Amino acid sequence: MKVIIIGLGNFGAALGKKMVKLGHEIIGVDNNIQRVEALKDKLSYTICLDATDELSINKLPLNNTDIVIVSIGENEGANIMATAIFKNKNVKRLISRSINSLHENVLQAIGVSEIIRPEAESAERWTKKLNVKGVVDSFELNKEYSIIEVVTPNELVGKTFDEIQFKKQHNILVMTIIKNKEEASFLGQYKIVPEVQGFPSSNTVITKDDVLVIYGANQEIYKFLKKFNIQ
Repeated sequence: MKVIIIGLGNFGAALGKKMVKLGHEIIGVDNNIQRVEALKDKLSYTICLDATDELSINKLPLNNTDIVIVSIGENEGANIMATAIFKNKNVKRLISRSINSLHENVLQAIGVSEIIRPEAESAERWTKKLNVKGVVDSFELNKEYSIIEVVTPNELVGKTFDEIQFKKQHNILVMTIIKNKEEASFLGQYKIVPEVQGFPSSNTVITKDDVLVIYGANQEIYKFLKKFNIQ
């Protein structure tokens, strides 16, 4: 993947370096030349520019970029301005960092559905979320077992849990299903809100865009992801 990270503070720098190690092309952007220079040998490319200036943003290869991550953390105004510019540019996938709950509400109001909360989520966790296509989130319980959220593979849509037999056929446990629903925000804009469905029964039918919350041994989860080409 080609990813642009705006803001090379502690979180942005850590995320960028981890993703480079996984083979992704990372363009790091910051208006602080010291940060840019410090990371020029750690990231694929580093650029010093003001991400709140639309003319400067136009110099970035947005059409060939898979994800833009706005990780500016020290300046809420700059974060919101940069996010709004990228939103208007209709980039393929936009993720932005929130500094507090009010900031998060503003980001949601301008249409950002993927929000980073560094105080609660580490760069390591976001690296895993971004690295595997189809994986919404992951949480490693220990070196052998994990809980992950996966978008339902097309092959399973319309089938019941009894038909799929997750435990018998794949040696994993689906703990619950998350469905995304639209909900109006306080500014009248619509945002996507996840809704947990509870423990599924044998008659539960999986529908398109359902997110499966899976528990199991890491090797068994990997086999499941590989079988349904979620990589």
